[in-house]
Amino acid sequence: MMALAGCVKKTDWTLQGNTPPYVIVDGIITDERKPQSIRLSLTVSQLNASPLPVSGADVLISNEDSAWQLTENPGDPGLYLTDSTFIAFPGKTYTLIIYSENRVYSAKTSMIPGSVFNELQYVKEGNDDLYRIDYVASAFSSSDPAMWEVLIDWSMVPGYENADSSACHKRMLFYTLPTLDVSEIFAPEMEKILFPAGTIITERRYSLTPEHAEFIRDLMLETNWTGGLFSLANSNVMTNLSDGAIGYFGACSVTSLSLTVTP
Repeated sequence: MMALAGCVKKTDWTLQGNTPPYVIVDGIITDERKPQSIRLSLTVSQLNASPLPVSGADVLISNEDSAWQLTENPGDPGLYLTDSTFIAFPGKTYTLIIYSENRVYSAKTSMIPGSVFNELQYVKEGNDDLYRIDYVASAFSSSDPAMWEVLIDWSMVPGYENADSSACHKRMLFYTLPTLDVSEIFAPEMEKILFPAGTIITERRYSLTPEHAEFIRDLMLETNWTGGLFSLANSNVMTNLSDGAIGYFGACSVTSLSLTVTP
């Protein structure tokens, strides 16, 4: 009890009101032949404010051999897309160039080859004939970092055909990083997603460069892993963007598999 006891002290923060907003870059290109996307928005100065999209920018991706001009999605301002023939390759260096409001922002990235993996594990939750994800991958690997995207769909399971589609589709992210932080081990509990037998699960593995893994670690320390027993002091998240922009431009090799939940 003595160790957990503490005091609360009011602190007044002096904020810089005239700081110009940063351009936020959120984009991952992959070795899948499909339209690749880069989303651009602006930082906000008010708590919980919605970021404004960066519209009308010129966005270009290039490597040693080719260049691709991205087109803004007219139905989603701030989202810039390649054509459907784009595909990234390991061994290439990709450069992102953004021209907006008379300023130029840039970033460079490369791709680590993908690898095969064992399917995730799920277990039954209580006596409700529902299941939950029990294990996806090790949270630590010194030499093979990865991001895991798990797509869960039970909209076609008998009894759920007429349910709200958004309630029957869930997306979860897991990470294998070359570090293991105490804030990660004692992170706040996250939402538990339950699904019935017959659910289709698609598991996608994204390879990460060491720099990309470092960005994700910094981001998680400031978001999902904060608020636990051993939160760290807040700091700026690293970026591979030039001055005036934040976020990350990455290139990932994707491997995937699908499975059906069985009793």
